[in-house]
Amino acid sequence: MSPAKKIIIAIDGYASTGKSTLAKSLAGKLGYGYIDTGAMYRATTLFFQRHKVDFDDLAAIQKSIYSIKIQFRPSEFGNRTFLNGEDVEEEIRTMKVSEKVSEVAAIPLVRRSMVAQQQEMGTERGIVMDGRDIGTVVFRDAELKLFLTANPMVRLKRRFDELTAKGHQINEEEVKHNLEHRDHIDSTRDDSPLRKAEDAIELDNSELTPEEQLEIALRYAKQRIGSN
Repeated sequence: MSPAKKIIIAIDGYASTGKSTLAKSLAGKLGYGYIDTGAMYRATTLFFQRHKVDFDDLAAIQKSIYSIKIQFRPSEFGNRTFLNGEDVEEEIRTMKVSEKVSEVAAIPLVRRSMVAQQQEMGTERGIVMDGRDIGTVVFRDAELKLFLTANPMVRLKRRFDELTAKGHQINEEEVKHNLEHRDHIDSTRDDSPLRKAEDAIELDNSELTPEEQLEIALRYAKQRIGSN
């Protein structure tokens, strides 16, 4: 019996729709690699903030982008994001970074650099990658594309609970504003805007548990793997 061919699974959607949660779990079940593209843009945002890079200064961005090396390393608690050798997993999840990440991700120079790195990571296939333009730009030929959606109030609660669980002092109005701001920028930017690929399967998880969502996604994945 020949081994199953490996595929690429692209998971796109708005902020706080559970993309990373599903992608991590799905990769674990399939024995695939997991790439958190959102973390890459967050790490880049953190680098710009630390080095006071003006988001409108294209020369400074061009110079800085070649100084950014992002890696993912496994740990007992899942993937950790490293920026130039430093573990920044906790820092990139703060509101300070969240408030600016969509602006950074909309910069064409940044997107081209990140997309090139992401495509390199997927050359051997057998990966699950989540983001906002994976199925439409990064891997247009992905065998399985999922587009996650959820009710805005559900997304708000998820994000608020996530931040407060980590000890961040935040109120719901700040989180609501942040999500709306990110949605607007992600959907209207000129370079690789967030949109559902024509061949993507839309999955509304407003009333699904993570386990139920994983079961649905796993069924689709096995169908695609079996048809290869």
